[in-house]
Amino acid sequence: MKSAVKLAELAKRDGLTIAVAESLTAGNLAATLGAAPDSAQWFRGGVVAYSAMVKYRVLDVPDVPVVSEVAARAMAESVRALMDTDIAVATTGVGGPDPQDGEPAGSVWFAVATRSRVDAEHQHYDGEPEEVLARSVRHAVGMLLAAAKSFR
Repeated sequence: MKSAVKLAELAKRDGLTIAVAESLTAGNLAATLGAAPDSAQWFRGGVVAYSAMVKYRVLDVPDVPVVSEVAARAMAESVRALMDTDIAVATTGVGGPDPQDGEPAGSVWFAVATRSRVDAEHQHYDGEPEEVLARSVRHAVGMLLAAAKSFR
C-alpha cells in the first residue's frame, strides 16, 4: 500500500511513533503498518478490541454504543496513551451484513489522536464486509499519513 510506505518514510524521517486501536479492521490495519518499511522503528503496536468488553475494559470506552464517535475517540486516545505514541488511529464500525448499535452495515467511525488533539470522522461504505474492511484500512492509513504530515 503506497500510503503506508509514505507514512513509514515520514515517521522514520521525523522520529514519529504510531499505534492503532482496531475493532472493525480486526488486526488488518496493524498488519498493513507492520509490513511497511522499517516499521520496527516507528510502529509500536496496537490493540484489537473486537469485543465490546475489550473496548470498555482495555481502551476506556465509556458506556456508549461501540459504533460511535465517542467510542472511536476514546479508543484512539487510550491506545495513544497506552503505547506512548505521537499518533494513534482507531477504527470501529459495522462490516455487515446486519446493522449494529443503530448503525447500518458499512458505517465506520475513525479517530486520530495526537498528544494535543483528537479528530474523528464517519464514513459509509457499500459492499460486502471484506470490502468495507479493506476500504476502512486504506482510510485509516490515510488519516495517519495526514496527521504525520501535520507534525512538520
